[in-house]
Amino acid sequence: MRILAIISGEYGRRHIENIQKHGPNEWQIETWKAPAVFPPVIDEPQDHLPHSFPAADLVLSFAEHRGMAELLPDIVHMSGARGVIAAVDDEAWLPRGLARQLRGWLEEMNVVCVTPKPLCTLTEQDYGVGRGSRISYEQPLISSFARFFGRPELQLTIDPKTRSITAAEVVRDAVCGCARYAAEALVGMHADEAEEKAGLLHHHYPCMAAMGLDADYGDTQMHISGNILKENVGKQVKPFKQIQFFRPDGRRE
Repeated sequence: MRILAIISGEYGRRHIENIQKHGPNEWQIETWKAPAVFPPVIDEPQDHLPHSFPAADLVLSFAEHRGMAELLPDIVHMSGARGVIAAVDDEAWLPRGLARQLRGWLEEMNVVCVTPKPLCTLTEQDYGVGRGSRISYEQPLISSFARFFGRPELQLTIDPKTRSITAAEVVRDAVCGCARYAAEALVGMHADEAEEKAGLLHHHYPCMAAMGLDADYGDTQMHISGNILKENVGKQVKPFKQIQFFRPDGRRE
């Protein structure tokens, strides 16, 4: 698969480094660093684009500016891409209304565009856009990417005697690499503390999703992202956790 990745800063750079390091060897990845500043209104997209782009099957947009949405149809046309993943880890970079428009523009070009909010809600068949709200899609190229990167999924091995994690396999990493970082640190950890520690590891990585309150979730995207990882770990350690019962003082049977 030929991938064209668009970045504009540290956020995107870290994503690409993780994909290059841990993605399939057959993926061919080209990176374009977008302008850091765009005018309020983009009249001529060509004025902000290079003369050409390498041929691509899938476009990954990790740009940190809402102006990129207006350029993506031209980039898709110039590269020949058939699928687009436009990350929404901060509404300032791609507001919900503009994300809907972008999906519509590309649909008119027979190109599937997904706008996962946050990025680590992406699975092989759908993605999150708000609390209890997910959008399904059918695009083999995007699904192929999401088999490796998207909604974090770890497979833990737990010793029933010591109730400690002896191994943590990364089934699907977060695009930024957070899940792999957490997996390495969870090995050796006790089942009783693993779920909460997973959340702390997520923040310490650190997650670069927005910390402001998101109207579609009623929470911060960073918190939503951290809960995804915590839930994955929590379900697996639950059978091994020791539940303590407290008897009120003075109570008699």
